[in-house]
Parts: sequence; C-alpha cells; structure tokens
Amino acid sequence: MPIVRATRRVHFCSAHMLRRPEWSEEENRSVFGDCSNPNWHGHNYVLDITVEGPVDPETGFVMDLKKLKEAVTARVVADVDHRNLNVEVPWLTGVMPSTENFAVAIWDRLADALPDGVRLQRVFLRETPNNAVEYTGPSEAERR
Repeated sequence: MPIVRATRRVHFCSAHMLRRPEWSEEENRSVFGDCSNPNWHGHNYVLDITVEGPVDPETGFVMDLKKLKEAVTARVVADVDHRNLNVEVPWLTGVMPSTENFAVAIWDRLADALPDGVRLQRVFLRETPNNAVEYTGPSEAERR
C-alpha cells in the first residue's frame, strides 16, 4: 500500500501572555514585546494536523478526515477556543504558551487519538499571518 499524508485544518481563537514573573517589566517587554502585555492579547490560530499511513483499499483514505476533525475538536479545540491559554487550559498548566510550546502540547494531546496504522506526522500552528511553527514529533533522543 502507498503511504500518504493527509491534512485537516481547523481554526480557533485564544488569548495568552508571554511573561516571566521573575523578570522586570522592561526585560519582559524586551524579550516578548507586545506578547508580554499584562492584560493579555489574542490570536486567530490556524491549525493543520497531518497524518500519515497506508491508503485503505476499501475507502481510498489514510483516515476519514471527519474523524480526524472530531478528534482535534474534542482533544484540542474544545479546550482552547475562546479561552485564555495561561489560566483556562489544564493541559497547559505550568507551560509558557508560546506557539512552539503550544504545538508540542497539541501533539501530545493527539498522538494517541489516531486509528491503528495511522501516525501523527505534523502539527503546523499559525499564530499570525507572519508567524507559524511546525512540530513533527519527538526526536529519537526524546523518545528514549
């Protein structure tokens, strides 16, 4: 069977703040810029989830993308849409909600939600039209 990648896109809106409490206001502003606003700020995120696997000879799918959307909605979007990532999302407790850390946390939420034979291949999270991150899973060293 050919191995193919399939991608589903979802959108959600969330607020966050990037700030180190032990740093001064000036240092936070210098490192995090407007993202350190103590009154928060928000983004209209675009999330692409890519899965990889063999094409099912009966359906022609790697995976039913409606089922992928359901998993992403249940495990990610339902928790983060119109929420403050710093204070309202239990699976981000203690995590600086940078886009990089957020993408890794999304991976962790989805990696075990896929059918047998289908592998999470990529989390691509766009925070703004100009800023996005891509995470393709833990490295070999991280898996050990």
